[in-house]
Amino acid sequence: MEQKLRIAIQKSGRLSEKSLELLKECAIGFNSSYLQLKAQSSEFPAELLYLRDDDIPGYVEKGIADIGIVGLNVVEEHEVDIEIIERLGFAKCKLCIAVPKEVDFKGPQDLNGQTIATSYPVILGKYLKEQNISADIHLINGSVEIAPAINLAQAIFDIVSTGSTLMSNGLKKVEDVTSSEAVLIGGKNMPADKKAILNQLMIRIRAVLAAKGKKYVLMNVPTDKIEEIKQLLPGEKSPTIMNLAQEGWSSLHTVVEETKFWDILEQLKGAGAENILVSPIEKIIL
Repeated sequence: MEQKLRIAIQKSGRLSEKSLELLKECAIGFNSSYLQLKAQSSEFPAELLYLRDDDIPGYVEKGIADIGIVGLNVVEEHEVDIEIIERLGFAKCKLCIAVPKEVDFKGPQDLNGQTIATSYPVILGKYLKEQNISADIHLINGSVEIAPAINLAQAIFDIVSTGSTLMSNGLKKVEDVTSSEAVLIGGKNMPADKKAILNQLMIRIRAVLAAKGKKYVLMNVPTDKIEEIKQLLPGEKSPTIMNLAQEGWSSLHTVVEETKFWDILEQLKGAGAENILVSPIEKIIL
């Protein structure tokens, strides 16, 4: 019987969508309906498990799932004995302390003697201990932002992405405690045959991640300006240079981060670069 790598992802929500998008970019698709909690891939030896995000670290630790995609905050909250294989760069957010906007908050020590509502008591407890703060932690599973308004707590500790939810509930962020993003986690006792499949998957994932935000740039440059233009280009590796049929001109090819490219575009043109072609990159295999 063919071995399959069991991959656990959140069964719904933004993290689920981004996880499936990443796998699709790795040429791994899954055929499943909205109600199915397990799906098979016909293109790769993998099986997908749709789970609650809070359950994923425990399933991976126990070996029920081989790997999982989940928020780093969930991993840290559950304190499981797993390995973080790769930071995936999406679903980024911060875990912050917030108070009512009318409160004159001067610093973390203002939390002494207060009640803080949160869905992340473990992470919050560690922070309070590090800051030598004595505060009560009130566990809420759900709408944490309402706690100050109903006099359940004087402050909250929760995930903040844009801050709009805080504002709509009359709160303001006062302390950034930690940051989070989607991570790929794996069990520490994975069988060798599963590790071999995981290694194949990681080649694809890292090729996709390496290409994120980067563009392939081709330009025609005066040959006597090559060194000047090379100095303008960000990156550690030298660009590819090819002679053109027209004497005195060369074609320069390189890969740059798109944001940095726009910062240097006018300088490139000022140095004589012409006919600049910018193309997307799907994957970079390092």
